[in-house]
Parts: sequence; structure tokens; C-alpha cells
Amino acid sequence: MKQKFSVFLIMVLSFLIVFQPSGGLAKASQKPEKNHSYSQVAYGQDGMVASATPFASKIGAEVLKSGGNAVDAAVAIQFALNVTEPMMSGIGGGGFMMVYDASTNKTSIVDSRERAPAGAEPDMFLGGDGKPIPFEERVTQGTAVGVPGTLAGLQKALDKWGTKPMSVLINPAIGLAQHGFRIDSVLAKSIEESKDKLSMSAARDVFLPHGKPLKEGDKLVQKDLARTFRLIRKDGPDVLYKGEIGRALARTVQKKGGTIKPSDLRKYQVTVDQPVWGDYKEYQVASMPPPSSGGVFLLQMLKLLDSYHLSQYDVESWQKYHLLAEAMHLSYADRAAYAGDPEFVKVPVKGLLHPDYIKERQALMGLDHMNKTVKAGNPWKYENDTPNYKVVPQNDDKKIGQTTHFTVADRWGNVVSYTTTIEQVFGTGIMVPGYGFMLNNELTDFDAVPGGANEVQPNKRPLSSMTPTIIFKNNKPYLTVGSPGGPTIITSVLQTILHSIEYEMELKAAVEEPRIYTNNVNNYQYEKGIPADILSALNKKGHAFGQPGDEIGNVQSIFIDSKEGYFKGVADSSRKGAAIGVTLNNRK
Repeated sequence: MKQKFSVFLIMVLSFLIVFQPSGGLAKASQKPEKNHSYSQVAYGQDGMVASATPFASKIGAEVLKSGGNAVDAAVAIQFALNVTEPMMSGIGGGGFMMVYDASTNKTSIVDSRERAPAGAEPDMFLGGDGKPIPFEERVTQGTAVGVPGTLAGLQKALDKWGTKPMSVLINPAIGLAQHGFRIDSVLAKSIEESKDKLSMSAARDVFLPHGKPLKEGDKLVQKDLARTFRLIRKDGPDVLYKGEIGRALARTVQKKGGTIKPSDLRKYQVTVDQPVWGDYKEYQVASMPPPSSGGVFLLQMLKLLDSYHLSQYDVESWQKYHLLAEAMHLSYADRAAYAGDPEFVKVPVKGLLHPDYIKERQALMGLDHMNKTVKAGNPWKYENDTPNYKVVPQNDDKKIGQTTHFTVADRWGNVVSYTTTIEQVFGTGIMVPGYGFMLNNELTDFDAVPGGANEVQPNKRPLSSMTPTIIFKNNKPYLTVGSPGGPTIITSVLQTILHSIEYEMELKAAVEEPRIYTNNVNNYQYEKGIPADILSALNKKGHAFGQPGDEIGNVQSIFIDSKEGYFKGVADSSRKGAAIGVTLNNRK
């Protein structure tokens, strides 16, 4: 990556474009925050934060400056995002936090993915006619709500790596929720587009006061959420998993037709897992193992593309996009067939990434043709095992969800890459009355038609696409990457890595380069900016790129230059995010 700066230049740039927080953590009684202007590119010598809202990034940077480490900052950021991005994540959801611990040189994952309650059944998303209930119907029901894991995951991370208590790290979010903040265009648009489902729960009083959606510049005050956070500050996660918040959550879900009981919350368990690893050129890639499909199929696509040396073709060439599309079709066919929760089903990770299997799949690709009959391969012949399920086609109308991703690096070398979610925008649309947080619709990530690897079962985790990733060079963290966007997450991370490493693009340019997504030959999406003649050439090959759609993903990334001793943070322009660097005045 072509990013060499002198220490002097870094300090100058930091002074000019990076907000330098002053003092320690904000108190819960602080006055309302104003939405200041922040940069989407920042430099720092002692830490870096990149998230989807300036408020959350500022809070994370303050934690770093006050002596907290990357995990401390990540916890504070997640609470802040629950307030400032309530449509994307929060304590009513789950996620995957990847942590690199510099003191042990080990990378681990705190898996707080939601789980199905004991009352969940394999056919619960089928109607009386045996066909899947329409997605827009099932997504707003209590049956869609999984047992949330975010709060338990935050506590697990603090127990293993944190230096500050949750009771301190939650304070800035309490202040934001209690006193309010001016909402940006991203949140305003989400409220407007989700007003129908928000109107069906207690969320209407928060986001639709007097029956009208809040607009950009309006103040959002969330006093019930502030009260909930004060309960967490006092009693910790037990108030959700064993106490009054959990009882209220269960009552709310049951009233909406779901089955979550307080006993499901008491039984919820976080796992601490190891990444799935792979090599790409001279780099080592650590990414998400199952129950996320993210890491396995990110690595599979990187391997499929590696021998093509994409950079021999222009970054806006038809050859590049054609090969990307072909690799995506092959990997998503395998994903649909073989990915699921490894606590319940056998996932052929070894076979999917085996060099001989990669060669088999590569043989189906080529610049001289388009593969129009893409099917899942047979990775099991490279495993010392056999499947314990069958492949079940899913003819579904599921909409692509959204979520949020953020990343933190600290002065001691610790790094966090964290993707966290409530699935669809505002999840189910169900808010727990009196407690102010939204509930996920993660169980709709299960297959509606049972029998496959991803069928609904009690205590099972639904398949995910979240792909928090850390790339290493010479065994040191080099680049963090992650994104929201449902199944498009994997391809957003893939293309950012390719643009940054294969094409040696500057990081902000790598993040902003227009992306594509296609999971099969009948579904194509792309961002504005791809030349019309390139799209025409692709369609002549047999692809079906139509009109450009919305932005794909929202990448947050940190470049770590261990040799020069600085961080570069980048926030994607598709939201109003911010990167904030930390350079301490008293550094030696």
C-alpha cells in the first residue's frame, strides 16, 4: 500500500483535520451534543477510531485518550451507536467482535450472535399452505426476534481484555440518550422509510412524535433508553438476562406472537472463537468463522481471484467486474448449500478452502465466457466427514438487511474490528415499551423452508454474513476492514481488500471505489460510477446489470503502519461517519 508519511507530516495533518478530544469520559449529565463537522479520513500516532457516526467516534477517541484500550473504546462506541444509530444495532441485537491482543499476539472473536429460543420450530416461517410467509409479514412478528447477545458480548470482552468497567463506559451514551442530539439525513431517511412498522410499537412515540417522522436536524431524545442504560450501569448485564429488562423483553415478544421467555435469556451464552485464517499474497487474513459465512467465503473468493492478477486490468475494466461476478456466483452457491451454525451442522470449511477444490471452481471461470448454470460444488470430498443435512432450495423474498461496523486501534497495538446488528433497519420495528430499545429480526436469517444447514432449531444461531476482518503483514496488524449490508457485506470487504492490496490504492479511494454485488445470475446490484461502456460490455457477456441502486455497504477501515508508527482511519461516505485519530501531547 502506497502510504508513506513522515512523523512531522502526520502530526500536521492530525492537527488540521482530526478532532482531538479534551479530558476524560463525558459524564451522564452532560449537555446535548451538537453535530460538529468531522473528517472521514484521520491520522493518529496513539490511536484511531472509525465508526458510522461522529458522536460514537468522538466517544471512542475520548476513551483512548483517557487511558482506555481498544476494547474499552469499542464498548463505549457500541453503547453510543445504540443511541445515534438505533436503526442499525443495540442491546436488542448481536454481533461479532474480533480482537487482536498485542500482549499475547493472539486474535479472538467474541460471538454474541442471537440464538433461537426454546420454543422455535423448523417450520415456523411457513404458512398454512406450506409456503414461506411473505418476508414483509414475518419480519415484524415476535417470531422473528432472536435472544439478543450484544450486552453479554460486551461484558465478555471487558472481562477478557478491558481496563475500564461497563458502568463508566456507558456514561457518555446515557448523556446522549437523555439530552438528545440533532439527527442526520441517514437516520431521518431510515425513520421515514420505516414509519409504518415503527408505528406498530412503542417506537412511534420516540421516532414519530405526534404521528410525524422526525426529520434531519430534529432533536432525538430517548429518555427510556437512558433509563435502561442507568439500570445496566447499576446492575450490569444481569438486569437484561436475569432481571426486569429481560422480563419486559419477553412480555413484548410474546404479545407479538413470539416465544422468548425469561428462561431463554438466562440460558444465553456467548462464545469466544478463533478466526478462520487464510493467505492472500504476502498477507495473512483473519476473518469470521461459522456461524457467519463471511470469513470462509471472503477467503474463497480471494483464492479464486488470486491467480488472475486483477491489477493487470484497469480498476474500472470489464475484465475485473466480470471475474468478480463469476467468483461471487460460485461462492454464494456454496454458501447457500453448506453454511450454518457449527454447533448444529457440519460446515466443510476445510473443503471449501482446499487448494484442489479452488482449482475445480476456478475451472468454471474465464474471461472468454460467463458461467450461466452455477451450482454448488462438492467440498465434502476434501473433508474427512460427511454432511448431516441435505441441500434445500430457498425461493425466498428476503430483503437485504443493514447493520453497522466500526474499528478501533490503540497505542499498545490492540485492535478491534466489530460488526454489530439488529438485522433489518430498525429490526422488527418492535421497541420494548418503557425501555427504549429496538428488537432484532435475526431469526429471519434462518431458512424459511426447513431441512437444510440453516434451518431453525432451538438455541441455534442463524447464518450471518458479517465479516469483521483484520489483515496481517509480517504477523502484525496491517489493515482492518468490515461493513454492514446483509449478504453484500462479504463482497464489500472483498472489494476493499482488492482495491487496497491488489490495486495499491490509497485507503479512502479503495473504500470509495464503486462496488458490485451479485449472488446469482438473476440478481445484480452496483453503485453509481461504473462507466456505461463497461456495463454494456458486461451485459454482452451475459450479465444483467440494470440501473444503479443504493450504496452497497458502509466500510470502516484502519491502516496501521507499524514501521512509521501511525494509524490512518477511513469512514465510508455512504453514511455520515467519522474517523478520529489520537495523538497524545505527552508522548515520548
